[in-house]
Amino acid sequence: VQLQASGGGLVQPGGSLRLSCDASKSLRGANTLGWYRQAPGKRRELVASVTSGGTTRYADSVKGRFTISRDNRKNTVDLQMNSLQLEDTGVYYCNNKRSVTPVFDYWGQGTQVTVSS
Repeated sequence: VQLQASGGGLVQPGGSLRLSCDASKSLRGANTLGWYRQAPGKRRELVASVTSGGTTRYADSVKGRFTISRDNRKNTVDLQMNSLQLEDTGVYYCNNKRSVTPVFDYWGQGTQVTVSS
């Protein structure tokens, strides 16, 4: 398994969770690490991503609540999720991709996040 995600679970609205993704066995270098999520009946969407240079990108719905961070030496990426809302429920997938040669696009197995009262 090239990407190993962990940290999902059940949390009440307003709570926090931290997701971690170990991509140490995956390719690296000029790569973007990110988290995507897929809610039941919906398409997979970008939650947050960070380039090897540290540029971050967030979905509008999570700005100010989620923080993405990466360790370039280890090729790992974390997602700190605060003030969780019911709408944050879904399966969260870690992604490692590079858009310049050599191109690659790897996905983790997904971890379930359920926000429920």
